[in-house]
Amino acid sequence: MTTKVPLTAGMIACLLLLFGLAAPVLAVQEEGDEPPPASNAYCLLCHSRPDQVWHLPSGETLPLTVDPAVLAQSVHGDANPDGALACADCHPNFRFPHPPSTSRTAREFRLERYAVCRNCHEDQYTRAQDSVHGAALRAGRLEAAVCVDCHGGHDIQPPDEPRQRVSLTCGRCHGAIFEEYQNSVHGAALLDENNPDVPTCINCHGVHDIQNPTTTLFRVRSPELCAGCHADAGLMGKYNISTQVFDSYLTDFHGSTVALFEHETPDVPTNKAVCFDCHGVHNIQPVAAGGASSIRETLLTTCQQCHPGASTSFPDAWLGHYPATAAAHPVLFAANRLYDWLTPLVIGLVGLVVVSDVVRRLRRRGG
Repeated sequence: MTTKVPLTAGMIACLLLLFGLAAPVLAVQEEGDEPPPASNAYCLLCHSRPDQVWHLPSGETLPLTVDPAVLAQSVHGDANPDGALACADCHPNFRFPHPPSTSRTAREFRLERYAVCRNCHEDQYTRAQDSVHGAALRAGRLEAAVCVDCHGGHDIQPPDEPRQRVSLTCGRCHGAIFEEYQNSVHGAALLDENNPDVPTCINCHGVHDIQNPTTTLFRVRSPELCAGCHADAGLMGKYNISTQVFDSYLTDFHGSTVALFEHETPDVPTNKAVCFDCHGVHNIQPVAAGGASSIRETLLTTCQQCHPGASTSFPDAWLGHYPATAAAHPVLFAANRLYDWLTPLVIGLVGLVVVSDVVRRLRRRGG
């Protein structure tokens, strides 16, 4: 026995609309040609219905509902004419009924689909494949980030509007590191004060071509990352921070040795301190005293990491990243000024002796 289901007015209207949208496709198919891609309106007939899910073999569910308003306001939506895409641009050959999928998990489905981003963003896609994320993925770590993990799918927004979104995105996977960063001088200024000048994750690590930060090469070149801001006189002037902080590092024993390693043997490990050995990596704290975690309060402990025999007076021998002044270090200041005069004087006297000796020898030959 069959049961007849009465057609409501809404069902009839939906069928008529579906038939109207599908009619051009059917007409082309009758002619034996490849049917044109389905329109967004055609796809949204089903995918705009609420609470639709796909039950995967793993027991997971994958949402199938797409909010037309969210889609329209994305960077690929109708609200952005320059970047508007149709559903079929990212889901080519998805006819109805859809062909069966072999994906067993939601992650497998994402990994199968994200490569479509390459069709428009080949340069970014290629660089991502050469990054630590791409290398991890090839090594079998399926949780490694791919395009849609960072940018989303149907709700893609400008990745740096607002600027905090960059670090918040990285924090989805790197939660422990993000907690350190948000309590640092950089993170607090970005997240709490909306400071446009402090670095986000990508300023130090890159965007799509993120490299391994634990390598020797990254370590010896890390002062260059800090120099991007701390050697910029205009930027540092806004916050009354002297660029001598960076310049003095390059002229002391630590910095000059690291610079030598960078230019001569960048792949050879060095045990000389780089910026993050003293200041921290993601948990950079204020330099000035005023808290148990400030740089000056923990200076002895920091020095003892490389100088285990350092006594409590050991840090007093270090002037910091600023030159000696007559008020703060009168003896050292006087010694430095003495050498400023004495060095060129000695070199000049030696040069005078050499010149006089040459003149004397020439006179002898001439006589």
